[in-house]
Amino acid sequence: MANLADLIEQHLKRLLAKSESGTVDVGRNQLAETFSCAPSQINYVLATRFLLEHGYIVETRRGGGGYVRITVLELDPNADWQRLVNSVGEAISQPRGEAIVNRLLRDGVVSHREALLMMAALGRDVLSMKQPWCDIVRANVLRSMLIALYRAKR
Repeated sequence: MANLADLIEQHLKRLLAKSESGTVDVGRNQLAETFSCAPSQINYVLATRFLLEHGYIVETRRGGGGYVRITVLELDPNADWQRLVNSVGEAISQPRGEAIVNRLLRDGVVSHREALLMMAALGRDVLSMKQPWCDIVRANVLRSMLIALYRAKR
């Protein structure tokens, strides 16, 4: 059974999928009422599941008429590739690495099969070493895969 954060995330992603513009405006308090939770739970979902590296921009306005605006960013492989490679940094956690791969899959840059291979290479099972080395090696592997994909897709 999915937890509350998963349900909120799924709801917001369904709204985004229905949106022709790729943007959704929702009231934080209204959303909290819908899910019978505190507005801070909505904030948690936005802060952890709708990050820039996941391909979203989140704008919020607090106060009585406050709202949350979520916009899906489509990846332009030519213009955004260097920014994507740079976002990996010197070290990257498995969830952040997987978020980048999922974004590539969502935007059609990689196939489902390529995404599975990338996820396997970034997994904890393969990189069985102590921190921070695991995250450093993961970043090097992911950066190398992104560069290889960029060269292959040109």
